[in-house]
Amino acid sequence: MPIYIGRWDKLLQNSLVFLPLGGSNEIGMNLNAYGFGTEENRKWIVVDCGVTFASEQHIPGVEVILPDPEFLTGVKEDIIGVVLTHAHEDHIGALGHLWEKLEAPLYATPFTAELIKDKLREHNLIDKVELNVVPLKGEINLEPFIVEYVTITHSIPEPNGLKITTPLGVVFHTGDWKVDPDPIVGENIDVKTLTQMGDDGVLAMVCDSTNVFVEGQSGSEGAVRKELIKLVSEQKGKVAIACFASNVARVLSGVEAAKQSGRAVCLLGRSMVRVVGAARKVGIITDTVFVEPEKASTYKDNEILYLCTGSQGEPRAALKRIAQGKHPSLNMGQGDTVIFSSREIPGNERDIYDLINDFMLAGVEVVTAHERAIHVSGHPCRDELAQMYSWVRPQIAIPTHGERRHLIEHARLAKSLQIKETITPRNGEMVQIAPNGPMIVDEVPNGRLYVDGNTIIAQGAEILRERSKIGENGVIVIMVSFDKKGRIVGGPDVRARGIADKNGEPLGDTLDVIADIAERTIDKLTIAERLDEEYCENKIVRTIRKNIFDIIKKKPMVEVMVMVV
Repeated sequence: MPIYIGRWDKLLQNSLVFLPLGGSNEIGMNLNAYGFGTEENRKWIVVDCGVTFASEQHIPGVEVILPDPEFLTGVKEDIIGVVLTHAHEDHIGALGHLWEKLEAPLYATPFTAELIKDKLREHNLIDKVELNVVPLKGEINLEPFIVEYVTITHSIPEPNGLKITTPLGVVFHTGDWKVDPDPIVGENIDVKTLTQMGDDGVLAMVCDSTNVFVEGQSGSEGAVRKELIKLVSEQKGKVAIACFASNVARVLSGVEAAKQSGRAVCLLGRSMVRVVGAARKVGIITDTVFVEPEKASTYKDNEILYLCTGSQGEPRAALKRIAQGKHPSLNMGQGDTVIFSSREIPGNERDIYDLINDFMLAGVEVVTAHERAIHVSGHPCRDELAQMYSWVRPQIAIPTHGERRHLIEHARLAKSLQIKETITPRNGEMVQIAPNGPMIVDEVPNGRLYVDGNTIIAQGAEILRERSKIGENGVIVIMVSFDKKGRIVGGPDVRARGIADKNGEPLGDTLDVIADIAERTIDKLTIAERLDEEYCENKIVRTIRKNIFDIIKKKPMVEVMVMVV
């Protein structure tokens, strides 16, 4: 119950808050937190800690993007635990990078825990982190929170919703989910528990919004299996199936399709091998035997099937190397078939089309989900969302896992289903769920962090702006040396990278023009100004920047190095 004491009632009133720091106004990079207590003494649980992936056009040299946990770092002594719903990268992928900013125990079901261990080993954290393995349908007492794992269905083993019970009411955090009457791996969605939850009363539901614009149902993995079996049986040459490695049900459907066509199966791609290994450890995959890549070439073309990573056109994935003829274990050509049993993640379309074109140029037949029913989404469409609301019947709908347009449409749908209250927070907006909710009560620091090799760089950092500018416009470097009397003894020497002349060739005579501008600038400087390296450098930079667009119609980065010898 809330506690009130005189004029300090607001500060001393217990409240339940929800704080998205990633995954609201975007798809991916999920990082959410629930807080309970007073403003001065609030305990927190974190739900999921994922990444998103950057294209080369986004930030050159950056592939992985993390949510910024600055606020959570500031309250980490009050974080009781980090609870993981399932093992997709956009839900666990940031753990290795960010755990030391949180330093809280982790909780996950067995399959998810196996893949988390890989993340921790990669970052030398396996002996530092308390990783608690929770049984399916298990319960965790993280006072003042009691968290119960609820079986749902998704495109990965052991997906879970979270029933979060607090002294002020119950929140159901759906995680990623769908309705699948024939999921292949795992159980059907636990309608009985969801309905009972609704009967007992649910204060708020924080729910997946990915497919809110898609009418009907998402479809069943069982139907995909049937179509894959049929499609593979029609092929005469080598067959490669590209799918998300995390979709173990799809992997097993590929295995079954191979079996019914008299083909052995070979896994290609590190993530495929890693996920299958985790599935073996927890007993999801048992008696399946896979052919080692170096032995696959000994099989006849109609006796082998490859399961590959890289369906999104990732440059270093197995499928891209196969398409470019660079894979050490598989060459494909006329008479062979690549099956894309996957969807196009928004933003990856160009990479995927380039990949398909590479295969077709080599004479390989390509089959996608546009031609055959070989993929279904792991997220709920509108009819499934309506079903979930009919089971859980929350007082408040809080859409998440979606871009702004998804969240707004999800809120409209919830209203049409007679949900009393809806709210669509952005990342960093703290929602008071109870008492007297929902309402935005605070806005905390939020944003993105960029993984650049072994370094994590903050959003807006100068180095990222410089890299983007170099990537777009190239760079000009000018070097000049003076003796101690201010006389030029070397240069100006001009180099350019990433800039071409009107014929598409590296700059030639234009470099001499730039050198002349630099030299005329130096001629106007006093001896003292020349010997002041910083002043001289800045003067030349400003002059070159002022004139360079008229010369090459671009605004490259200009770097000047002055040395006094």
